Amino acid sequence: MTDFAGHRRSALDALCGAVMAALATATISPALAQPATLPDKPFAEHRIALQLSDNDPKKQSLVISVAYNLLKAYDPDKVAIEVVTFGPGIDLLRSENPNRKLVESLVAQGVRFDVCLNTVDTIERETGKRPDIIPIATPVQVGVGQILALTENGYTLVRP
Repeated sequence: MTDFAGHRRSALDALCGAVMAALATATISPALAQPATLPDKPFAEHRIALQLSDNDPKKQSLVISVAYNLLKAYDPDKVAIEVVTFGPGIDLLRSENPNRKLVESLVAQGVRFDVCLNTVDTIERETGKRPDIIPIATPVQVGVGQILALTENGYTLVRP
């Protein structure tokens, strides 16, 4: 049984590495946006959606802290955490954000960070420049729609 669990963990680590490498080379564009899909954590006993819709640095830090605390409290395989950013909240996922390394560390531990493409498109329309979003962010067309899909599928919404 232990060999199987270790092998499964190794295979999961390899898969996560391949996904991270693929995401690192991707750019966020409307063509990449998928309908609101749910993350694949079949053994998760707890499912949390964290909403971030403003650019207050204290709230960004709080969302990051909540995600880290959940990972400490539960086995990372037993908790699915998805941070959904929209409106000014997407600033957390900008390349120049000082929390970038913390976000990348959380993604490496299985936390998903969504960026609302409607917000990205609006910023581009208003400023003439598309915001530079970190490549590990998962593009979703409608951030609020993603929250709706998550809550309809057993996720608890937390808005720190």
